[in-house]
Amino acid sequence: MTRVGEARTSAAGGRRPAGRRIADHGSWFLVLPALVPILVLSVGPLLYGVLLAFTDAQSGRTAATRWIGALNFRDLLHDTLFWESFRIGLVWAAGVTVPQFLLALGLALLLNQDLRLRGLARALAIVPWAMPEVVVGIMWRLVYNPDAGVLNETLRDLGLGSGRDWLSGLATALPAVIVVGVWAGLPQTTVALLAGLQNVPRELHEAAAVDGAGAWRRFRTVTWPALRPVALAITALNLIWNLNAFALVYVLTSGGPGGRTRLPMLFAYEEAFRYGQFGYAAAMGCVLVAVVSVLLAVFLAGRLRGGDEA
Repeated sequence: MTRVGEARTSAAGGRRPAGRRIADHGSWFLVLPALVPILVLSVGPLLYGVLLAFTDAQSGRTAATRWIGALNFRDLLHDTLFWESFRIGLVWAAGVTVPQFLLALGLALLLNQDLRLRGLARALAIVPWAMPEVVVGIMWRLVYNPDAGVLNETLRDLGLGSGRDWLSGLATALPAVIVVGVWAGLPQTTVALLAGLQNVPRELHEAAAVDGAGAWRRFRTVTWPALRPVALAITALNLIWNLNAFALVYVLTSGGPGGRTRLPMLFAYEEAFRYGQFGYAAAMGCVLVAVVSVLLAVFLAGRLRGGDEA
C-alpha cells in the first residue's frame, strides 16, 4: 500500500495543475490576434508561392496548371539575366547598407550631444522616414532631371559642366539610385543607433575621460561595446530591406537603362506581371528567400563570433 501511495503521489506530482493548464490555453487566445494575421498574410502566401514555383502557372491560360517539379529551378540556373540582376542586387545592397550605417552612426553621435536646437535637429533628421518611397522617387527624379534638375543647375552654376542625364546613363544610373537609397534609409538607422547611444551610461564616459582616454578611445572601449547589439540588429534588417527593394528603384528607373538597375525583385515582377510567368517568378522568389537567408546567417554568425572574441 505504501508503494502504491508513493506511485500515485509521484504521478500526481508529475502532472501540471489544472489551473496551470487552463492558463496555458488562455495564453493562446491572447496570442491569436497577433498570430492569425501573420499566418494569413505572411506564412500562407509564402507557402502558396513555394507550391506555385513547382507548377507552370501562367496568366491568361485556359488549360489547367500542371505540376512540373523542379523544371523552373533548372531553367533558373541557366538564366544569365536573373543572375546578373542578382549581382546588381548585391552591389545595391552593399552600396546602400554600408554608407547608410556609417553616416547614420556619425549623425547619431552628433544628435546625442548637448547641442542647441537639438530637438529640432532630431525632428528634421527623420523627415525622409515620413515620406512614402513613391514620393521620394518622384522627388529625386526631379533632382536628377537633365534639363532643370537641382543637381545639374548647381553643377552649371559652379562651372563643373553642362550637366548630364544621371538616371539614363549606363555608368551613372546605379550610383545615382544608391545615393537615393542611402538618403531614404538614413533616418531609421539613425533613430535606432541614437536610441542605443542613450542607453550608454554617462558615468562610464566621465570615468574614461578622467583616466585620460581621448574621444576615439572612449568610443572604442565604452560606446561601441554597448552599441554593438543595436548596430548588428539594424544592419541585418537594412540588409534584408535593401535586398528586397522594389518601389524606390521602380519609380526612379524601372530597372533601366539596359538593365543596369534591374534588381532581383524587379526582374521577378516583370516575369510575373509583364510576361505572365507566375510559376517561374515564384521560383525566383524562392531562390531569393533562400540566398538572402544564407547570406544573413553568415553575416550574423560572423558578427556574433566577432563579438564573442571581443
